Amino acid sequence: MDLSVAVRLIRKGVPESKSIQHWIDLGAGTGLFTRALASLLPPHSTITAVDKNKDALRSILWDQPDILLNRIDADYSTIDFKKSTDGFLLANSLHFCSDPVTLLNKLKQSMLPDGRIIIIEYNSAIPNAWVPYPVSFEKLNEIAAAAGFRNIELMETVNSKYQAGGMYAAVLFD
Repeated sequence: MDLSVAVRLIRKGVPESKSIQHWIDLGAGTGLFTRALASLLPPHSTITAVDKNKDALRSILWDQPDILLNRIDADYSTIDFKKSTDGFLLANSLHFCSDPVTLLNKLKQSMLPDGRIIIIEYNSAIPNAWVPYPVSFEKLNEIAAAAGFRNIELMETVNSKYQAGGMYAAVLFD
């Protein structure tokens, strides 16, 4: 995927603000969506990229000098986050979580009152080796509601060469 497409997918989920923000990218991988997020944040904001693949984290090409990038080599499902997070980004990572309701509830407890969670997933209900716990948009609505989110908004969709149903980007907030 091209960086401009990644930016388009998440743009509506990142609030326009001049205030410094702190976001956490769970399952950041090589950082495509981390970089997309950085391009939308105000100067001096921070992003913490979390992934259990050290090599992927090291390979993130950081070209955003006004945004601080922290890298954490860990399984994001085991981390306890501080209650000062403006948002979480999960791009193609929720489908690795066997208990997404518990994870989303935990993230919700770590967010500031106007915080958001941006989800990018394949719009499929069929598991495979690369997507063990698929999260179609329909399933995301069920999961998010069970985790206590009142607002689940579909932001964008794109075609995918890997899944016939394409991909979607959604934002969860209260």
